[in-house]
Amino acid sequence: MKKTLSGWAVANSQWPIEEKAAACAVINGRSASQSAIGNVPARSAFSLVEILVVVSLLSLVVLVLMSVFNSTQTAFRAGVTQTDVLESSRMAMGLITADLKLMAAAGGTTTNLFALDNNSSATYASIAYAPLTQSLPGEANPNTQRTNLLNYCFFLTKNGLTWTGIGYVVNPTNTTFYYPLYRYAVTTNINSAGSLYNDFLNKILTGQWTNTTLTHLVDGVVDFRLHAYDPNGYPLTANYLLPRQNIAFVNPATTASEGGYIFYSNSLPAAVEIQIGVLEDRVLKRALSIPVASAQSNYLAQQVGHVRIFRQRVTIPNVDRTVYQ
Repeated sequence: MKKTLSGWAVANSQWPIEEKAAACAVINGRSASQSAIGNVPARSAFSLVEILVVVSLLSLVVLVLMSVFNSTQTAFRAGVTQTDVLESSRMAMGLITADLKLMAAAGGTTTNLFALDNNSSATYASIAYAPLTQSLPGEANPNTQRTNLLNYCFFLTKNGLTWTGIGYVVNPTNTTFYYPLYRYAVTTNINSAGSLYNDFLNKILTGQWTNTTLTHLVDGVVDFRLHAYDPNGYPLTANYLLPRQNIAFVNPATTASEGGYIFYSNSLPAAVEIQIGVLEDRVLKRALSIPVASAQSNYLAQQVGHVRIFRQRVTIPNVDRTVYQ
């Protein structure tokens, strides 16, 4: 006959207290993991306080990750923008140097190369400007400044029997773009090569910036200079005292160190150095958002570290060295 275990028998047995509690739980239909005293089940979930602590910690982790992500994204966008600025500036520099290498002399009284500061007395009001001066941090003299200048130039190139007039000019009075650099290009034959110089000047005088002969290259060009050199590497300025032929110098209105000149007949420089200073894109956009001209100039005066300078010297293969004898 099968024996059954009663609660009375368990209570009067000599078993340890833990075994008595487990046996009573089985008799009463409860699991052995439940407490025999007070009939309280074992805990199997998190409390509200624990959940709040975990949620708070996860929120902090998400905030930190979002901050890192935003910083990385900002740096990435700035890098992409900087790359675009450098690429467009290098493209413009490459185009100018390629044009200069083809410079040729047309003879007679034709202007082969012309370069002048925009603020020269012989210049047109349509491209006159106030030179951007910028403070140079770290200089012993706190009043030391960098002066950005703008030149405009024209020269003739030859490819076989075809002559092309090439011109470069920055339009500082443009209200749509900020200091855009334009390229003028017209192709003709030798009989009409002499008229291209006057046509280039006429386009500037009348402000025909949307004319098909003028191509918009890049914005934010606050510095554009062209320096000519003789076969010995001496700069051709108004103070040049060595022998020369068919070269006329024009004194600029801004500074005596910048020389304006006209090469005509058979004269050409032996080398030309081109310099371009371009504002970084984010600084350019910030400047355009400032409606007051004086405030805009004050802002740009403190951004000397955000002007990218490109400089390259180009040798002119078609130079006639007898011009300098």
